[in-house]
Amino acid sequence: MDVRPMIARAFSMKATDVHLTTGKAPYFRIDGELLPQENLGIVDGESIIASVKDILEENGKPFDTKKKEIDFSFTVAGNIRVRGNFYYERGNPTLALRLIPRKIRSIEELGLPEILKDVADQEYGLILVAGPTGSGKSTTIAAMIDFLNAKYPYHIITIEDPIEYIFESKRSLIHQRELEKDTNSFVDGLKYALRQDPDVILVGEMRDLDTMSLALTAAETGHIVFATVHTNSAATAPERIVDVFPAHQQRQVTLQLANTLRAVLYQRLLPKKGGGMIAIIEIMIGTPGVSNLIREGKLHQLDSLIQTGAKYGMIHFDDAIISAYRKGLITKETALDYARNPEEVARKL
Repeated sequence: MDVRPMIARAFSMKATDVHLTTGKAPYFRIDGELLPQENLGIVDGESIIASVKDILEENGKPFDTKKKEIDFSFTVAGNIRVRGNFYYERGNPTLALRLIPRKIRSIEELGLPEILKDVADQEYGLILVAGPTGSGKSTTIAAMIDFLNAKYPYHIITIEDPIEYIFESKRSLIHQRELEKDTNSFVDGLKYALRQDPDVILVGEMRDLDTMSLALTAAETGHIVFATVHTNSAATAPERIVDVFPAHQQRQVTLQLANTLRAVLYQRLLPKKGGGMIAIIEIMIGTPGVSNLIREGKLHQLDSLIQTGAKYGMIHFDDAIISAYRKGLITKETALDYARNPEEVARKL
């Protein structure tokens, strides 16, 4: 089994993900729903292994039979970038594939808020993008970085696991580094990035204390740092970072965050009216008010500040949902299903 024709087929059907499970038909995720593709037959475990081995060897990586999970990326038909994860389920080979368009779409093409240009256009500081897996975080960050790429003669370094979007240098010089292939860890990549004359650094994910510490230092020392975090709102991102550190370091980290945090975006993909998906984005801007609350440790008040910060470009998640509904982009049912406070949203609708 060669997965490439299947990926091309899934791409033509506007699928975002392909799941291959031993003994089952392939599943495509289309408009957020997982749908079995019975006409494609039953997936064979040995074929999954053979296909992954072939892709890895093409990319100069050996297939390590001792590993139970393997991340990788590759390109199909010259225009479909694929991020793959090979794993085992009850001892059977399984494969999850995320389809990423080769072309990096602009902020306008994605229909994202125009203020994201101002968010990206900083002298220095930390810009966080939060949200669950599969919420389009990488797509949003790619659009912002490509905006800078077209506008400034920057040196942009990305550290990713694996590389997803492939950037082409415009006014900027871009170097993309992949874990294991180009650097051993996010920590190593970040540590040495500071010696590589960067203006902008993308950290694919802030997973641990050391990565977070280095990202804060980079933002503090005059660099624009983009990173993703896993939180369920923009307001909880600072607390998520602070809580990773031991108690004796939390005060220092709080001060670093207060001085460097420029914005937190939280997003989810919702079913779009008429088909497709739409990104709903909550925005917290690092205003003096936000910085003061972080500095004083009053992180529980950040959500209220977002709700009253419209004049600074902030938008609360439920307000973003209401705005999308009023523009005819989502149904009322979708709005209520995804709202944090369905009763309040229902009242406003």
